[in-house]
Amino acid sequence: MDLMARKDAARKAGFARRKAAFDLDPGGASGVLSSVLAGFRGVPVSGYMPIRSEIDPLPAMAEAAAYGTVSVPVIMGAGQPLRFSRWMPGGPLRDGPFGAKVPEVDDFVTPDIVIVPLVAFTRTGGRLGYGGGFYDRTLEQLRAARPTYAIGFAYTAQEAADLPLEPTDQPLDMIVTEAGVIEM
Repeated sequence: MDLMARKDAARKAGFARRKAAFDLDPGGASGVLSSVLAGFRGVPVSGYMPIRSEIDPLPAMAEAAAYGTVSVPVIMGAGQPLRFSRWMPGGPLRDGPFGAKVPEVDDFVTPDIVIVPLVAFTRTGGRLGYGGGFYDRTLEQLRAARPTYAIGFAYTAQEAADLPLEPTDQPLDMIVTEAGVIEM
């Protein structure tokens, strides 16, 4: 099986595990993420606006916004790295590509910590995303300029024993789930 077929199969399995976990989520899944971010008060952080069955980081982002800059990713175009626009809880939003909301007015900032959504992860920091390469390009660009910490945020059920990865896939520095923290 070629790499793309293996990635497609791993994505399909990851989406199924994530959807099952999402359906059982009683709320409050971002509590551990809030605890992690409390150790980084004042450090610029980027979260994300959850879509479909993604685990919801918004409560942790709202808490972090009381202490420092919080932003969300903005897709600039196919094949381009993401940019990050300042976000405030309750601030006006507009529709962005792929169904994720973005701030109504762009105010671009550079985060030191990027909370990364994902489809599946491994305990060694491997991440399988949606296949567009947005976070890989972005993390590569950010890390070339300055230290940037990537935190994968996912349900425990999204863990995979192994994932088909490429040299361009950027590793996670930490994974936070509703149940705990996995440090690399």
